[in-house]
Amino acid sequence: MMKAIKALLLLGVLGAHATDSTAAPVQAAATSALLGTWHAEDGSLKIEMFDAGGSYAGRMIYGRRVMEADDVTFKRDVHNPDPALRSRSLQHAVVKWHAGHRRWEGGHLYDGASGRTYSARIELKNGRMEMRGYMGSPVLGRTVVLDRVAG
Repeated sequence: MMKAIKALLLLGVLGAHATDSTAAPVQAAATSALLGTWHAEDGSLKIEMFDAGGSYAGRMIYGRRVMEADDVTFKRDVHNPDPALRSRSLQHAVVKWHAGHRRWEGGHLYDGASGRTYSARIELKNGRMEMRGYMGSPVLGRTVVLDRVAG
Protein backbone atom coordinates (compact mmCIF):
# COMPACT_ATOMS: atom_id res chain seq x y z
CA MET A 1 0.00 0.00 0.00
CA MET A 2 2.85 2.41 0.82
CA LYS A 3 4.25 2.13 -2.72
CA ALA A 4 0.82 2.71 -4.26
CA ILE A 5 0.17 5.79 -2.15
CA LYS A 6 3.71 7.08 -2.76
CA ALA A 7 3.19 6.62 -6.50
CA LEU A 8 -0.03 8.62 -6.52
CA LEU A 9 1.59 11.40 -4.57
CA LEU A 10 4.40 11.49 -7.08
CA LEU A 11 2.00 12.75 -9.69
CA GLY A 12 0.84 15.42 -7.32
CA VAL A 13 -2.37 16.24 -9.09
CA LEU A 14 -4.72 17.74 -6.59
CA GLY A 15 -8.25 19.11 -6.71
CA ALA A 16 -9.51 20.23 -3.32
CA HIS A 17 -12.25 22.38 -1.81
CA ALA A 18 -11.67 24.37 1.34
CA THR A 19 -13.46 23.29 4.49
CA ASP A 20 -12.52 26.26 6.65
CA SER A 21 -14.76 29.32 6.81
CA THR A 22 -12.12 31.76 8.11
CA ALA A 23 -12.21 35.42 7.04
CA ALA A 24 -10.89 36.28 3.56
CA PRO A 25 -7.69 38.15 4.65
CA VAL A 26 -6.58 35.15 6.71
CA GLN A 27 -7.39 32.83 3.78
CA ALA A 28 -5.32 34.97 1.44
CA ALA A 29 -2.34 34.88 3.81
CA ALA A 30 -2.57 31.10 4.21
CA THR A 31 -2.98 30.61 0.48
CA SER A 32 0.01 32.79 -0.36
CA ALA A 33 2.01 30.61 2.02
CA LEU A 34 1.09 27.64 -0.19
CA LEU A 35 2.13 29.24 -3.49
CA GLY A 36 5.52 28.32 -4.94
CA THR A 37 7.58 25.21 -5.59
CA TRP A 38 7.63 22.31 -3.14
CA HIS A 39 9.61 19.05 -3.06
CA ALA A 40 9.27 15.77 -1.19
CA GLU A 41 11.79 15.02 1.53
CA ASP A 42 13.24 12.12 -0.44
CA GLY A 43 13.51 14.07 -3.73
CA SER A 44 10.94 11.88 -5.49
CA LEU A 45 8.45 14.67 -6.23
CA LYS A 46 8.48 18.36 -7.07
CA ILE A 47 5.29 20.38 -7.59
CA GLU A 48 4.45 24.00 -8.25
CA MET A 49 1.43 25.53 -6.52
CA PHE A 50 0.14 28.63 -8.34
CA ASP A 51 -2.66 31.16 -8.67
CA ALA A 52 -4.91 30.12 -11.55
CA GLY A 53 -6.96 33.33 -11.76
CA GLY A 54 -9.57 33.13 -9.03
CA SER A 55 -8.67 29.60 -7.97
CA TYR A 56 -5.41 27.79 -7.26
CA ALA A 57 -3.73 24.78 -8.80
CA GLY A 58 -0.86 22.34 -8.44
CA ARG A 59 1.34 21.24 -11.33
CA MET A 60 3.90 18.44 -11.23
CA ILE A 61 7.40 19.46 -12.25
CA TYR A 62 9.11 16.16 -11.43
CA GLY A 63 7.96 12.72 -10.28
CA ARG A 64 10.45 9.84 -10.10
CA ARG A 65 7.88 7.10 -10.89
CA VAL A 66 6.36 8.92 -13.86
CA MET A 67 9.66 9.71 -15.60
CA GLU A 68 11.24 7.72 -18.42
CA ALA A 69 14.66 6.11 -17.90
CA ASP A 70 16.37 9.35 -19.02
CA ASP A 71 14.93 11.06 -15.89
CA VAL A 72 13.93 14.03 -18.08
CA THR A 73 10.98 12.88 -20.22
CA PHE A 74 7.58 12.23 -18.64
CA LYS A 75 5.85 8.93 -19.36
CA ARG A 76 2.53 8.77 -21.21
CA ASP A 77 -0.71 8.22 -19.32
CA VAL A 78 -1.03 4.63 -20.59
CA HIS A 79 -3.00 3.36 -17.56
CA ASN A 80 -5.74 6.00 -17.76
CA PRO A 81 -9.22 4.43 -17.59
CA ASP A 82 -10.23 6.73 -20.48
CA PRO A 83 -8.61 5.33 -23.67
CA ALA A 84 -8.73 8.79 -25.29
CA LEU A 85 -6.29 10.11 -22.65
CA ARG A 86 -3.72 7.32 -22.79
CA SER A 87 -1.45 9.09 -25.28
CA ARG A 88 -1.12 12.31 -23.24
CA SER A 89 2.01 13.11 -21.31
CA LEU A 90 1.88 13.10 -17.52
CA GLN A 91 3.89 16.33 -17.53
CA HIS A 92 2.34 19.40 -15.90
CA ALA A 93 -1.01 17.77 -15.12
CA VAL A 94 -3.09 20.47 -13.40
CA VAL A 95 -6.26 20.41 -11.32
CA LYS A 96 -7.74 23.58 -9.80
CA TRP A 97 -8.96 24.02 -6.24
CA HIS A 98 -10.28 26.78 -3.98
CA ALA A 99 -8.38 28.43 -1.14
CA GLY A 100 -8.88 27.64 2.51
CA HIS A 101 -7.06 28.35 5.74
CA ARG A 102 -4.16 25.89 6.12
CA ARG A 103 -6.26 22.85 5.13
CA TRP A 104 -7.99 21.73 1.94
CA GLU A 105 -10.13 18.60 1.66
CA GLY A 106 -12.27 16.92 -0.99
CA GLY A 107 -9.35 16.72 -3.40
CA HIS A 108 -8.16 13.97 -5.70
CA LEU A 109 -4.72 12.66 -6.58
CA TYR A 110 -4.28 10.81 -9.84
CA ASP A 111 -1.63 8.08 -9.97
CA GLY A 112 -0.40 8.02 -13.55
CA ALA A 113 1.65 4.90 -12.80
CA SER A 114 -1.54 2.88 -12.17
CA GLY A 115 -4.44 4.97 -13.54
CA ARG A 116 -6.10 5.11 -10.10
CA THR A 117 -7.55 8.20 -8.45
CA TYR A 118 -7.37 8.63 -4.68
CA SER A 119 -9.06 11.04 -2.30
CA ALA A 120 -6.72 13.68 -0.93
CA ARG A 121 -6.22 16.56 1.43
CA ILE A 122 -3.47 19.13 1.98
CA GLU A 123 -2.53 20.80 5.21
CA LEU A 124 0.12 23.40 6.00
CA LYS A 125 1.93 22.75 9.28
CA ASN A 126 4.96 24.65 10.52
CA GLY A 127 5.86 25.86 7.02
CA ARG A 128 5.60 22.38 5.50
CA MET A 129 2.95 20.93 3.19
CA GLU A 130 1.43 17.61 4.20
CA MET A 131 -0.30 15.86 1.29
CA ARG A 132 -2.38 12.83 2.30
CA GLY A 133 -3.76 10.36 -0.22
CA TYR A 134 -6.25 7.66 0.75
CA MET A 135 -8.97 5.29 -0.37
CA GLY A 136 -12.15 5.36 1.71
CA SER A 137 -11.01 6.87 5.01
CA PRO A 138 -8.03 9.18 5.63
CA VAL A 139 -7.03 6.76 8.39
CA LEU A 140 -6.17 4.24 5.65
CA GLY A 141 -3.91 6.60 3.71
CA ARG A 142 -0.36 7.89 3.65
CA THR A 143 1.06 11.36 3.99
CA VAL A 144 3.96 12.81 2.04
CA VAL A 145 5.63 15.86 3.53
CA LEU A 146 6.90 18.54 1.15
CA ASP A 147 9.22 21.44 1.87
CA ARG A 148 9.37 24.73 0.03
CA VAL A 149 12.16 24.91 -2.53
CA ALA A 150 14.53 27.74 -1.60
CA GLY A 151 15.05 30.55 -4.06
